[in-house]
Amino acid sequence: MVTHPAFSHPDLVVGVGTSDDAGVYALPGSDGRALVQSVDYFTPIVDDPGDWGRIAAANALSDIYAMGASPITALQLLGWPRGKIPFSVASEVMAAGADTMAAAGCVVVGGHSIDAGEPTFGYAVTGVVSLDGVVTNAGAQVGDQLVLTKPLGTGIVTTAHKAGACPPHLLAEAVGIMSELNRPAGEALGLGAHAATDVTGFGLLGHLAEMLDASGVGAELGEVPILDGVAELLDAGYYPGGSNRNLEAIRSRVEGDLDRVRLLSDAQTSGGLLVALPEELVDLYLESVDGAVRVGRVTADHGRISLL
Repeated sequence: MVTHPAFSHPDLVVGVGTSDDAGVYALPGSDGRALVQSVDYFTPIVDDPGDWGRIAAANALSDIYAMGASPITALQLLGWPRGKIPFSVASEVMAAGADTMAAAGCVVVGGHSIDAGEPTFGYAVTGVVSLDGVVTNAGAQVGDQLVLTKPLGTGIVTTAHKAGACPPHLLAEAVGIMSELNRPAGEALGLGAHAATDVTGFGLLGHLAEMLDASGVGAELGEVPILDGVAELLDAGYYPGGSNRNLEAIRSRVEGDLDRVRLLSDAQTSGGLLVALPEELVDLYLESVDGAVRVGRVTADHGRISLL
């Protein structure tokens, strides 16, 4: 598919070849500027319409931030079962999403809605970046330090919530994390990050593996932040189907305890950025991004992930 003429062009800077977070297209005659484009939408993962709208918007914007870009416009995507759920609920979802877009300085210029069997919501987002400021998942270098900007566990939390088994305080914490913009983390990439990706549906290990493959390197992971209470929910049997698929896809590449691999394979929604930085820039990045922590380092063991 990637050899098709529709997937290539002299001005295409980042396409589908490296499984990156967004496409990058150099604007002819723009004096070194490029468009960054991505799309993301999903079914509800929480009950509150406003929470869903805020999470969906933050999630869609995250791909733009992960490329070192600034979002400028968005198109809204909505599927709604009008015969099952009042459209007034959709209005709450869209209003909350619009609030998050406004907080990001991103203008919703239009969109499209359809009748659907189940509700879906999200955005196609366009950003801008200077060509020398593009950060991809393909630039990690041996010796780089790996930094993660949000704790993991939201997939397990939302799965337990759907079963009525998640403590309210843990759900509230997860919703706050998923609603939080990755704007500071994305802006701080300009300090000199070598590579970045946002941690979403493939889990930390899946997105790390894409970075390693694109960069031709390996990685070691130490302690990784997990939301308090998530390990207990995992022990109780709450684990998303998507996380199981992640686990199957990544297990042969990871050296480490199975329970840790399961936690680090958990499918996230609106997770943080995973950033590869030279050692001398790590402290400055950590000072610039609240909640960011060092979680590992890049090695020469091509494609392999070791859990320390």
